[in-house]
Amino acid sequence: MKMSSSASTGPSVPLNTGARMPLLGLGMYKLCGGEAVLQAVDASLAAGYRAFDSAAVYGNEAELGRALKELLPKYGLTREDVFITSKLGPKDQGEGAIEGALHSLSSLGMEYIDLYLIHWPGTRGLDVTDHRNPGNRAQSWAALEELHTQGKLKAIGVSNYTPAHMKALMGSCKTRPAVLQVEFHPLECQTTLRSVCEEFGVCFQAYTSLGRGELLTDPQVLQVAQTYQRTPAQVLLRWAVQQDVPVLPKSSTPERIRENANIFDFTLSDGDMGKLSALDRGHKFCWDPSQVV
Repeated sequence: MKMSSSASTGPSVPLNTGARMPLLGLGMYKLCGGEAVLQAVDASLAAGYRAFDSAAVYGNEAELGRALKELLPKYGLTREDVFITSKLGPKDQGEGAIEGALHSLSSLGMEYIDLYLIHWPGTRGLDVTDHRNPGNRAQSWAALEELHTQGKLKAIGVSNYTPAHMKALMGSCKTRPAVLQVEFHPLECQTTLRSVCEEFGVCFQAYTSLGRGELLTDPQVLQVAQTYQRTPAQVLLRWAVQQDVPVLPKSSTPERIRENANIFDFTLSDGDMGKLSALDRGHKFCWDPSQVV
């Protein structure tokens, strides 16, 4: 894949903004504490990661910003060499969206964020069946569009949206979402959502690629891993990136961070790709957004 000079030294995918997003990024969910973040970011940069995925609700935006400010010069990198994602918290859905996004910018200590997502289709404090949720989503999206126009958010997108949420957004937005980030692994192949994204030119991005660790002991995954003399995690991540689906494995362990980066020097056969995809049964390890109106 052809790389741009703006972010990443590894394979990337094009966004509908014209930018490119690395296929591999560090997921920062539950990664907290200044030293822990610093160590993880250091190991990631050394291993070639150039993308970092944070969120307001993760509580580590400021720590990520400080770590990058300290470490980028160590690797001869600048802000433009990394791709930073953050997300609007459900408490800021609706009226608080602009303030929430600007708070993320301030916490990161950056002039812009490469990708900013609406984290969840619902609103904190409202029931999932509350019919104020669609209006709040629309208000949040308009706020993100405004900040995108100002250049503060280089790309905007959504997370945990269903096909219905996506179609409603596409029917009303001025700026198309660049990315949809959802749970994706062999037990949850998200065929319908991927078709929606393909139809509208939206990049489909994965989280929970390892099934919260449970897929690492799946017999089929273990068999494929043995065939290639790779770790189960490497096989699961390779299964996604071989479909041009960006992944965000999370780890605080330098050795695992390095291992998770070694997924671009082997290829799974069509047969083994099919074996893994055949595990699909619509199983989610995380939250289910399908009840959010």
